[in-house]
Amino acid sequence: EASDGTVYFTDPPYGFEGLNSSPLKEMSVNGVYRLDPDGQIIRLVDDMTFPNGVVLSPDERWLYVSQSDPNAPLVRRFELARATGVGDGETWFDAQPFMHEVGGLPDGMAVAASGHVFLAGPGGVLVVSPAGECLGRIFTGRPSANCAFGEDGRTLFITAQDRLLAVRTKVTGLGRF
Repeated sequence: EASDGTVYFTDPPYGFEGLNSSPLKEMSVNGVYRLDPDGQIIRLVDDMTFPNGVVLSPDERWLYVSQSDPNAPLVRRFELARATGVGDGETWFDAQPFMHEVGGLPDGMAVAASGHVFLAGPGGVLVVSPAGECLGRIFTGRPSANCAFGEDGRTLFITAQDRLLAVRTKVTGLGRF
């Protein structure tokens, strides 16, 4: 959620038997959306195969969107522009080199005040610099679906299949604590 109350979200086809081919799927694409404080919903992105996690940069200039696609496991970055939605976006981080034998795909994300992105996915949580370079992995030994900062802002909570993990960090996460 942005500081002005704008909410960004994705609609991957998870939960539908057959995913994109499910007869229950109502949208023709898997999109990234913006819900404005006045209730208006705008689709910002319609060219990602499986958009999933979404997070804003600390200055709210950039929107990061993870793609949980085994053929293109990546995070795209979009420069926000309120009047037109988002720019074309760019591949900001390619997770393919970090795919691990324990599985997992780019999924939920959390961002630190420093601009570092914590990307849940292959084998745990990848710590990615604001420049899009992987600095390391918090190894969970299993695919990890999500992460969020909590408590005093320096504890990263990680969901990893049947586990909830808590890791103290040297950075402070963004959000309400």
